[in-house]
Amino acid sequence: MAQSYSLHLGLNSVDASHYRGWDGRLRACEADANDMAAIARSLDYGHTTVLLTRDATARRFIDAMVQLSRTLRPGDLLLLTYSGHGGQVPDIAGGDEPDGRDETWCLYDRQLLDDEIYRLIGQFRPGVRIMALSDSCHSGSVLREQREAGLPSALDMARRAADVAGLDPDDAQTLREGVGRAAPFEVTRDTYEEHADLYRAVQAAATGAKQVAPQAEAILISGCQDNQVSLDGVRNGLFTANLKRVWDDGRFTGGYPLFHRRIASRMPPSQTPNLFRIGAISTAFLNQTPFKV
Repeated sequence: MAQSYSLHLGLNSVDASHYRGWDGRLRACEADANDMAAIARSLDYGHTTVLLTRDATARRFIDAMVQLSRTLRPGDLLLLTYSGHGGQVPDIAGGDEPDGRDETWCLYDRQLLDDEIYRLIGQFRPGVRIMALSDSCHSGSVLREQREAGLPSALDMARRAADVAGLDPDDAQTLREGVGRAAPFEVTRDTYEEHADLYRAVQAAATGAKQVAPQAEAILISGCQDNQVSLDGVRNGLFTANLKRVWDDGRFTGGYPLFHRRIASRMPPSQTPNLFRIGAISTAFLNQTPFKV
């Protein structure tokens, strides 16, 4: 019988001593992680792990993913969620990043590079299914492969004042406040340069990871387009809040493409989620009810 596992990361701040005095303070990321874990538990997931702020270190995440890759068998499902800042650092290897930058998750003690995440996904066995959700900026590039077609064009954040009409009151407040989950590039760049030996070693170890397609099936729904900002919110991030509304305590029926479109339809034009497929995705997985084994 197929087993279900979940791993949830939510960071309301990062270690300022690593990030050159910047603590990346946010409000709702821990709540996002706890709420996604609650969804997993409501579906009787047998194995759920939550890493919040200080516990969401690169080592703990990598160790958890390595252990999961050794544990999961064909047919098993992993739900992986991240809420926090997204960042970018120089891509010294070159070749796989058109903009010359590696995208990152800003974990508590250091940035985790997209190449590292891709390499970890690549360790899972064929037939394992991975559903990843990233409520952060630059999240569409963290696991980059095929973007779902037919989405609206990205619009500038300056339009957000026009987006407020007709939204949920919490979402309207989120838009007015405009607190994004994007680490300033000068922070991530300077952090990279200050810890250059660490980051270059990580980049060297992960070089070529994206050149080999993962054997597992992986779907990513990200919180926004690459040139947009995922907004932090009152109770949840804007993306997570609308995901929960569409999920509707498990009453949603349909597959991942419909789930993604329903979430996108509730979002303002300034933040449009993306759906990506990593590797060869079976029609059965794509059309499964989200989060269910």
